[in-house]
This record gives sequence, C-alpha cells and structure tokens, in this order.
Amino acid sequence: MESKIGSISFFDYEKGIGLISSGSDGKELFVHFSSIRNFNPSSLKIGQKVSYIEYKGSKGPQAEYVVLL
Repeated sequence: MESKIGSISFFDYEKGIGLISSGSDGKELFVHFSSIRNFNPSSLKIGQKVSYIEYKGSKGPQAEYVVLL
C-alpha cells in the first residue's frame, strides 16, 4: 500500500472523528483518532498535513496509519 499526503479538514474532538482531504482530487476520507499514530489533541489542527494509507471502510473511504507531519 502506498502512503499518501493530505490535510485535516475537520475534526470533532468530543467524538474523536474527522476528515482528511486528499488535496489533489478533493476526496475526503473518514479518520478515527485511534488511527492517528502520534495523536495529541493539543497539536492536531485544521489544515495539519498528514500521511496516511487509504482503505475501503464499511461506509466509504477511510484513512489508517495516519501520522501528523
């Protein structure tokens, strides 16, 4: 699997879920806080660049193995 670069476009800190924008094609992927390897709520910002691997989730595309850059 190929790692891709995107950015956090939305994150709900209470629910621990958000969206990653893939950038080039405008696609957004679901992300759960447990998929973020170095998750720290104080350092996670909208627009934050991340690397991730895209998977097909039960409800659509989702990001796994997310690393804040």
